[in-house]
Amino acid sequence: MLTIRKSQERGYADHGWLKSFHSFSFAGYYDPAHMGYGNLRVINEDRVAAGAGFGTHGHKDMEIISYVLSGELAHKDSMGNVESIPPGDVQRMSAGRGVMHSEFNHKADQTTHFLQIWIQPNVKGIEPGYEQKRFDAADKRGRLRLVASPDGSDGSVTVHADARLYAGLLDGDEKASLSLDPSRKSYVHLVRGELEVNGKKLATGDAAMLEGETQLALTAGNDAEVLVFDLAA
Repeated sequence: MLTIRKSQERGYADHGWLKSFHSFSFAGYYDPAHMGYGNLRVINEDRVAAGAGFGTHGHKDMEIISYVLSGELAHKDSMGNVESIPPGDVQRMSAGRGVMHSEFNHKADQTTHFLQIWIQPNVKGIEPGYEQKRFDAADKRGRLRLVASPDGSDGSVTVHADARLYAGLLDGDEKASLSLDPSRKSYVHLVRGELEVNGKKLATGDAAMLEGETQLALTAGNDAEVLVFDLAA
C-alpha cells in the first residue's frame, strides 16, 4: 500500500524569524492522524531568518538529525560541541538522558533552510552523543546513499534506533531502487523537485508512505532531492 500526502496538507507555523512546515504533529500543530510514522516522529522543514535561531533548549531520549539544504546552521551543545553544518553534511545528536543545545543562523544576508528530523530511539537513558559527516552530491547522484543507520555501515552516521535513512539526487533518466521488507514501514520525503515513487508523482514537499511493499522504485526525477526512511513498524 502506498499513500501520498501532499505538501500543502502539512502543518505550518510562521513565527517571523522562523517559518516551518510540520509533517507530523508538533508544537501548536496537532493532527491525530499524523502523530508520526513508525518510529519516525518529526520532520520539520525550517527556514531560519538571517541573524536568528533557536535559543538554548533541552531534549531527552530522541535521535535528532539535521539535514541542511541551503545556508548554514550553527550548533552548540552542553557536550562541548560547537559546529557549523553546511549543505551536504548530516548531523546526528543523540539526546539520551538529556542534552541542551542551540541552533543559529549567523549569516547576515541568507536564510538557513534545513530539515529537523526526530526518530524514536530503541534504547533510553544513554550518554548523549554527537556525530557529523559529509556526503557530497556525487555520493548521492543517481542512487540512494545510506546516511544514517543503527550500525554506522557504509560510512553513515550512527543512530540509536531501528531505522535507516537514505538520500538521493535524481534527474532525467536517473533511477534508484531499494528492496523493502514488507513487515516494516518506509517513508519517502521529496525535499525538492519532482519524482515518481512506484509510478506515483510527487512534487516538492510531498511524501509517500509505504506499507506491505517489497520494492521501492524512484524514477522520472526532475532536479529531485529525496530522503527515504526504512522504519520499524
